[in-house]
Amino acid sequence: MNPENLDRREFLGLGVAAAMLALPQTASFAAPSTVTVGDDRWHGLKIGVASYTFRSFPLDGCIKGIQRVGLKYVSIKDMHLPMKSTADECKSVAQKFKDAGIIPLSCGVVYMPADEPGIRAAFEYARDLGVPTIVCSFEPSSVALLDKMVKEYDIRLAIHNHGPGDKRYPRPSDVIKIVEAYDKRLGLCIDIGHTLRAGEDPAQSIVKFMDRLYDIHLKDVNRADEKGSALEAGRGVLDMKSVFKAMLQAKFTGLAGFEYEKDGNDPIPGLAESVGYCKGILTGM
Repeated sequence: MNPENLDRREFLGLGVAAAMLALPQTASFAAPSTVTVGDDRWHGLKIGVASYTFRSFPLDGCIKGIQRVGLKYVSIKDMHLPMKSTADECKSVAQKFKDAGIIPLSCGVVYMPADEPGIRAAFEYARDLGVPTIVCSFEPSSVALLDKMVKEYDIRLAIHNHGPGDKRYPRPSDVIKIVEAYDKRLGLCIDIGHTLRAGEDPAQSIVKFMDRLYDIHLKDVNRADEKGSALEAGRGVLDMKSVFKAMLQAKFTGLAGFEYEKDGNDPIPGLAESVGYCKGILTGM
């Protein structure tokens, strides 16, 4: 079978098959006996999971779930490491992921306060965790202070666009208008589902803003408007193939993490289907 000749429905079939292979045999997130760290079927892209996907599960359940779908990178959300954690706690959680074959590449989304002590605390959290990027949202009035902080800590900010409901940053272009006059470490986390719902093409945004793109949230949506909601990759209206082509064209080196928002109490089946579908797309590229 030539992957180039597969239509979206056939790709979805591949994804479902991959999902069935990935599903645990019990209700728990039992990890496979080994984790294949050297798997490069993603063409060198750092494909992982935003731990918000496992928001209903403790840290150990999150780790086992990521292992279960065979991915090796993570963006850590604060339900798995509270923002007020000590330096030792941050280092311990980072090590737990690494011991499981999963590399933390970012944290967030972090909602930055508008004061310097609160912002500094967020940078120290990321520093202690050992990640190069904070996925965040912030008050536009704080941009000069954030510019100072990215220089001091040498940690990048990836501002997350949240679609039509986000009055500050619905689209990647709205982020760029705020940060373009400042240090390049002030950049983007493009949420491809929210970007489409807000009226911009996520693939075009990835290429257009590649110089400031540090993180990507992967998801599909059932409608390309404000009423759209997230669902399994391949079942919606988003052209995932164009997104992966854009990432390869941009030589994207940050984390592209599946943020599977549907089925919070049982995310593994839908996440595994999404991973299988997207892996099928890249197989033909």
